[in-house]
Amino acid sequence: MVNDGSTTDLATDRRARPRGGKAAHAEVLGSAKLNPFGDLHTLQHLSARLARNLRTGFEPLARQAGRCWAEPLSVQRFNDYIAERGPGLAAWAPMHISPGSGQALIVLDGHFVFELLDLFFGGNGDVPSPMPGEFTPAAETIVRRISTSIAALLKSAWEPVARLSFEPTGLEANPAMLSAVDGEDAVIVTRFGIATGSGQPAWVDILYPVNALKPHGPSLNAKVHGKTAERDPVWHTGLTRAVMGVRFPVRSVLAEPRISLGRLLELKEGDVIPITIAQSVEVMVAANRLGTGTVGTSNGRAAIRLSSIEQISPEDFQ
Repeated sequence: MVNDGSTTDLATDRRARPRGGKAAHAEVLGSAKLNPFGDLHTLQHLSARLARNLRTGFEPLARQAGRCWAEPLSVQRFNDYIAERGPGLAAWAPMHISPGSGQALIVLDGHFVFELLDLFFGGNGDVPSPMPGEFTPAAETIVRRISTSIAALLKSAWEPVARLSFEPTGLEANPAMLSAVDGEDAVIVTRFGIATGSGQPAWVDILYPVNALKPHGPSLNAKVHGKTAERDPVWHTGLTRAVMGVRFPVRSVLAEPRISLGRLLELKEGDVIPITIAQSVEVMVAANRLGTGTVGTSNGRAAIRLSSIEQISPEDFQ
């Protein structure tokens, strides 16, 4: 992510290859259906929402600003995903999805974890060479911190579709030790690129087992409308007419005399409280000042002629 001259292995090259414009989940003739959720447009939309905030979980560790984006989704067997990643140390962090009993997985390259660890302690992003076969306690702490941050961001990203909570439950360096996902289970792979400056990007994968998302199938099959969706003119006209019919109290403040408490207690019927009416009086709509006017008559009734109107907006009356 930081070192421009870092070498890349076959696994890194594989993760850097474009995946195409649509989710890759073509079925083999006669095989069980991997993806029961259609085109996964909604999940791709949620991944884009997550990507907009995902960098906030890494920037405090890397101590520098970065950028993040979501790659197209893919659906594959968990064993195939493991084989595609190839050998090498990786952090597999399960997250419990509630409500329900399903789990999602965060997958981080070991190289990326040790790079963040060195950056966090003021280094240049150097990693051990050769790479160790397991994570140090400090590296495990970094992974747990990232998992906790991603879990909170996932909850916010999923909110338009389903109110889900994600809770990190541990860390494994060997995917064979994961009890919640079987090798033949279908998983939806959401991949995110994270980069700073001109350095090579790092890749973070979030895996959703298909079985874990089946309870939310109706929500995932629903279309997500963007901000460019056209409004219904009939609905808009009806709403405008209804809003314009809302009634507000209008009042004028002719005078505000002030008397002492002693004088107030002495008042009796027939007493006169003198007032002085100013040339201009305030005109109020609800609790907001509309403007000023002068007192007079109209058609034999007392009235106020508006002499000035202040700039107002609909928000003033909320």
